[in-house]
Amino acid sequence: MATYQGQMLEALGDPTRRTIFESLAGGPRSVAEIANGLPVSRPAVSQHLKVLKDAGLVSSTSVGTRRLYAVDQEGLAAIRGYFERFWHQALAAFAEAAEKPPEEKT
Repeated sequence: MATYQGQMLEALGDPTRRTIFESLAGGPRSVAEIANGLPVSRPAVSQHLKVLKDAGLVSSTSVGTRRLYAVDQEGLAAIRGYFERFWHQALAAFAEAAEKPPEEKT
């Protein structure tokens, strides 16, 4: 596995980071908005966001005195491409098995 995708998978391997990442699917949010409802502190959320950002899954922009975090579309495309590779392999294997004559199937 490429290092880039490996870092993404490791970042999403933590349940709290996965929850944070999923919460950003609805659009950009501040640390305070993300932390609201999570059983971790704002500093902990900030640390999780740093890991997600370093992995290329989250981006941030400054809006006044706040930073808004959002899903990084390029990172999302990269991880999607990684998983699609397996999906296409699985579909090809299924098609091959389905097209075999009945006497060749076991």
